[in-house]
Amino acid sequence: MTYVGSGEHKSYPSFAGRPRLRADASKCDPKFTDPEEITGWLRRTIECGNIGAPWEGEFPRYAWHRLDDVIYEARLVNQELGQYKGYPLDPDEWPERLNEISEDDDR
Repeated sequence: MTYVGSGEHKSYPSFAGRPRLRADASKCDPKFTDPEEITGWLRRTIECGNIGAPWEGEFPRYAWHRLDDVIYEARLVNQELGQYKGYPLDPDEWPERLNEISEDDDR
């Protein structure tokens, strides 16, 4: 599985392509510039079981990762290739419980 991002959550050019920020979409933090690092977060959070149904093929539709005081939701966008986009959630959207990821794995 990999993180590919989405221009729908970007207001700046990025590895995800041209910015196409939707008016109703949360905006990604421009400090996240390394898709390999974000893919590592995605893989570890899925291994820890921070996922949400339904499964689409071999992959869960949703995964959640906490970084500092923000929870990010990853959403499957290509079930054949296991590709995800991600975005920050408002606190009222946070899942009830996330499995712990060690401090070393969190960065």
